[in-house]
Amino acid sequence: MNLQASIVGASGYVGGELLRLLLWHPVVTVAQATSARNAGKYIYQVHPNLRGQSGLQFIHPDKLEACDVLFLALPHGEAARAIERYAALAGRIIDCSADFRLRDAAHYQRWYGAEHPAPGWLERFVYGLPELNREQLRNAQYASGVGCNATASNLALLPLVRAGLVDETQPMVVEVKVGSSEGGAQNNESSHHPERAGAVRSFAPVGHRHSAEITQVSGLTNVHLSITAVELVRGALATAHVFLKQPVTEKELWQAYRTFAKEQPFVRIVKERQGIYRFPEPKILAGSNYADIGFAVDAAGKRVVSICAIDNLMKGAAGSAVQCMNLMCGFAETLGLEFPGLHPV
Repeated sequence: MNLQASIVGASGYVGGELLRLLLWHPVVTVAQATSARNAGKYIYQVHPNLRGQSGLQFIHPDKLEACDVLFLALPHGEAARAIERYAALAGRIIDCSADFRLRDAAHYQRWYGAEHPAPGWLERFVYGLPELNREQLRNAQYASGVGCNATASNLALLPLVRAGLVDETQPMVVEVKVGSSEGGAQNNESSHHPERAGAVRSFAPVGHRHSAEITQVSGLTNVHLSITAVELVRGALATAHVFLKQPVTEKELWQAYRTFAKEQPFVRIVKERQGIYRFPEPKILAGSNYADIGFAVDAAGKRVVSICAIDNLMKGAAGSAVQCMNLMCGFAETLGLEFPGLHPV
C-alpha cells in the first residue's frame, strides 16, 4: 500500500517535522506541501535538514489536490474556516491546530476568545492522543491535534487518574517548562535571541488555554496549569503536584505507572536511583515520539510529584499526528516513529 499524504502549512516547525517523518515513512508518499509565502521554493530551502531527501517544492494552498490523508499545520482558526474544502479533498484529516481539540464550542469561545467557525464539526473529530483514544482513532476519518503542554500534563496525570488515586477535592498544580519552538517559526519580540537567551520566564502563570484539554482528557476539574519559558529549543517538562486519597507506598505507585505504560508503545518510565538521568528530561528526547514519565512520593505518602518529558514538536504535535494516521489507516501504531532521540545533544 502506498498512501498519498499532503501537508497544508508545511513551512512551519510542525510542518517540517511532518515532512521529516512522512518522507521516511515506509508506506507514505508526500504528494504536496503547501506554503503561501514559500510557493515555488524547494522544501530543503526552508527545512535544511531535508536537503538531499526530496526534490519536493512548496505549492500555493490554492493548488492543493485530492489525496488519501491530509495534515493541516495551520495557525489556530484557519483549518476550521476551510474544513469543508479540505474534507472534499481527503478521506482522512489530521488537524494539528487547536481548532477541533475541544468538544464544546462554548469552551472554545471561552479559551480562544472567538466563536468556533465550524461548531458542527467538533463532534466529528477524535481527540488525537492515542494514549487516551486509541480505539476511537482506529479507522476514524478525522483526528484533532494535541496541545504540547496539555500532552505533557495529561501523560503525567493519567497513571494516577486511571489508578483511582487522586484526591479530587485537593487542588493540583502542573508547572510546564517549555522551549522556544513552542512559539512557532515566526519570530517575535519574546523569541528574539538576546531576550530569550538565559531566560527562565513565566509567561502564563494562570489561564493557559491548554487547561481546557487537561480537564477534558483527565476529567479533573481542580487542575491549575502554569507555563514557564526556559532556554531550550525543543522540549516540554511537566511537573504535576498531586494529592492522593490515601497514603501509598512507592511500590504501589510503580504498579500504577507500569500498568499505564505497558499499554503505551511510546511511554517509558524513568525513575533511577543514581546517575544524572534519574527523572524524565526533554533534552534527550529531541526528535523522538517518546514520552518519559517518572514520579516521586513524599515521606507521608500523600503527595506525588509526577513528571513527564516530551519533545513538544514530536509527541506534542507532529509525532502524535503520524501516530494517529497509523491507527486511522490500520498500520502498526509505531510505524515510522521508532527513532529514539539523540544523546548528547
